[in-house]
Amino acid sequence: MPDNRNPRPIAVTLGDPAGVGPEVAARAWALRGDHDLPPFVAIGDIASIAVVWDGPIRRVGDIAEVALAFADALPVWHLEDSGPVVPGSPSKAGATCALHALETGIGLSRTQATGGLVTGPVSKSQLYGVGYTHPGQTEFIAERCGVTATNAVMMLAGPQLRVVPLTVHIPLAEVPERLTSELIVAKGRIVARALKRDFGIEKPLIAIAGLNPHAGESGEIGDEELRVIRPAVEQLLAEGIAIEGPLAADSLFAPHVRTRYDALLCAYHDQALAPFKALHFHDGVNLTLGLPIIRTSPDHGTAFNIAGTGAADPGPTIAAIRMAAQLAAARERSCAAAA
Repeated sequence: MPDNRNPRPIAVTLGDPAGVGPEVAARAWALRGDHDLPPFVAIGDIASIAVVWDGPIRRVGDIAEVALAFADALPVWHLEDSGPVVPGSPSKAGATCALHALETGIGLSRTQATGGLVTGPVSKSQLYGVGYTHPGQTEFIAERCGVTATNAVMMLAGPQLRVVPLTVHIPLAEVPERLTSELIVAKGRIVARALKRDFGIEKPLIAIAGLNPHAGESGEIGDEELRVIRPAVEQLLAEGIAIEGPLAADSLFAPHVRTRYDALLCAYHDQALAPFKALHFHDGVNLTLGLPIIRTSPDHGTAFNIAGTGAADPGPTIAAIRMAAQLAAARERSCAAAA
């Protein structure tokens, strides 16, 4: 595994105060020694942690205090009181606090006060009630970082697999129209650059899955592979990016195939996420490529139904913190080498 030591702590937003974000962040701190976690600071309403966890908490007001406090208590950057926090019962005040925590985390990472940003789970329906207009946190972060949403690429990463859905939250019927050569080329470039800069892979090899069964059978089962995907692959190859495909998706995820590649590009959401979650349901990390900051997130939602019960698994948050630190360290090494 890459070295995850970094002089700057990781910012961890707590997400919705009524969700599982505060609990899993606190339990991640409690397990910090078992997983060699770097110093991190939780951002949000300090009361949201106190109602679900009785461990030590240290309120901090300066990033310099985080490393000093981390060994003995969970450092918390308290933003505001969000009213009575009741696990499982979201509120407008809680959604507002979650949004302010996200703003603060982005700011701390953009100014390089923190080495990276881990975003806790939020409720989009609750955020929409306080004026939020973005489809998700990724688009909001991209906008605040001055990056167009199309250049913010979602990757799911785990110990055995990295996947990128080329189209994400759209109806399946719209995929053939939205899957263009231009889209594949743009995202392929971003993925190749991230594998080098953030994962420290000197010569990454990428695979791309076909859209149709058996990658179209030379046009017998659809022509998107010949008309859309293959021209994009040829352009990426001409630019010096090592990529193979389109390959049949039904065999691409077999162990002896997938392990040849550093990342797999998939045509649509479930083509990427179904096999990924079969392998990495408990340790998969959602990360955003193409940003000037490191951003990761546990691959789960607010889970209001189990908030406050102690049933939430801190594993995905632990994995997201570890990966954020690893990516930050790799990016620093890459920048230093290029200087």
